[in-house]
Amino acid sequence: MKKEDEEITAALDVLKKGGIILYPTDTVWSIGCDASNGDAIDKIFKLKQREEGKSMICLVSDFKMLQQYVEDVPEVAYDVLKYANKPTTIIYDKPIRVAENIVAEDDTLAIRVVRNDFCNKLIRKLKRPLVATSAKINGKNTPKAFKEISKPILEGVDYVVNLPDKNKNAKPSSIIKIGNDSTVKVIRK
Repeated sequence: MKKEDEEITAALDVLKKGGIILYPTDTVWSIGCDASNGDAIDKIFKLKQREEGKSMICLVSDFKMLQQYVEDVPEVAYDVLKYANKPTTIIYDKPIRVAENIVAEDDTLAIRVVRNDFCNKLIRKLKRPLVATSAKINGKNTPKAFKEISKPILEGVDYVVNLPDKNKNAKPSSIIKIGNDSTVKVIRK
């Protein structure tokens, strides 16, 4: 069994028990949990010292999974994702089948289809979206590498994925909001 597979198995066990993990994504190191588990999401808000109601990103494995968690994916979203040359998160209207406390007050949710092998395998095995929020306390700088993650974050999660060489000099994703009327607004380039 490869090291990555062992880490997926260990992380999956924690996620299924309602725990929170620290893991590498296709962008920065993130704190995550099962996006349908409201109690686990509350743990992340508490750890990050972040006010509830501030939305977080969810990761899905592919377009098929995306369609299961958004009431109506606008056609333009597929084009944006198909031609994006870097990880791109899209804010969608009317998310479904996720915990209420991850949905923004305006009934939207930021979701990214991951291209990262580790995340993709983990999400496929979990069979649900995975929360992905930067591994930092609210108001602090986003760590660009594992060694920059603060001790309170490392000690506050239930499991740290042991792949510290992943995501060196990583950058957050682009964020685009696409309304059901197909209006497109760039939130973060």
